[in-house]
Amino acid sequence: MSIKVVRTGLLTTIQDGGRYGYRQYGVILNGAMDPYALRIANMLVGNDEHEGAMELTLMGPKLLFEQSCLIALTGGNLTPAIDGKDVPMWRPVWVREGSVLEFGVPKKGCRTYLSVSGGFQLPEVMGSVSTYLRAEIGGYKGRALQYGDVIGFNAPSPFGEKLIDSLQKGAADQPFAAASWTLHPTWLPSYESNPTIRAIKGAEFDRFTEESRQDVFTKPFQVTPQSDRMGYRLQGPALTLTEPFELLSSAVAFGTIQVPSDGNPIVLMADHQTTGGYPRIAQAASVDLPLLAQVLPGRHVSFSDISLEEAQRLYLKREKQFQYMKRIISLTI
Repeated sequence: MSIKVVRTGLLTTIQDGGRYGYRQYGVILNGAMDPYALRIANMLVGNDEHEGAMELTLMGPKLLFEQSCLIALTGGNLTPAIDGKDVPMWRPVWVREGSVLEFGVPKKGCRTYLSVSGGFQLPEVMGSVSTYLRAEIGGYKGRALQYGDVIGFNAPSPFGEKLIDSLQKGAADQPFAAASWTLHPTWLPSYESNPTIRAIKGAEFDRFTEESRQDVFTKPFQVTPQSDRMGYRLQGPALTLTEPFELLSSAVAFGTIQVPSDGNPIVLMADHQTTGGYPRIAQAASVDLPLLAQVLPGRHVSFSDISLEEAQRLYLKREKQFQYMKRIISLTI
């Protein structure tokens, strides 16, 4: 059972929930840029929520399904179509053997996640199948997917088998059949073109000038084309320190907002380094990282100030929502 790459996209890799337990050795966490979309994509096909899936960026690939399977597409809308027919997102979709999935221009967001029931057949590297491009490990041969690649997948989960049986009955001679149900709209990310990201004051916040401390939470910043999975390079009002100082390399995380000497902040993303030496003016809240991951180059982001306690409350609320969604999805068959 496999999927063949007929045409490559801009950047398509395999990503999962991350490579945990090795940061002390300099191995980055890695994983999906939009963990919310990844987790839901897996829930919809009966996988473990952190199972590996395809992460498609801006321009999706052309994929041939060499065997029938159950998939889900979540995240940014890159206008997917199977054999020329539009495919609904955020729901399970049975795909017939021989069908071809293609993508068009981005309608909203810039990263789509494609999960397959049973998961992809890929070897784990340090407990993860996530692709770390710079180290050339994980995923499919440690690299982005290319023309001619054939990625195997496992037999569907028990949940997936039941869904396949149900969807096949109504498929007739169509290339795919999508479930009639989906998630409640309030559970779906908004993916605004120019979002406001909630953030906590960073460890070196007080070392910046009063103007810079105000600007970071009141002025928009443009996401530049130099942005990638390691970090989003932003351009806007220059953020300056009250006086120069040397900072020893310190711990950083997904969402840490660092400020190099040129005053243009960098938001660290999924492939961020384990430590950094630039002053940390703020830390994006975990619940808003999916929104940040879907911003296209050229768009703007703004930051709003929240407390650590509020960020923790929002995180716990999101996790409770995930558990509720799991239960609801399990009752659909």
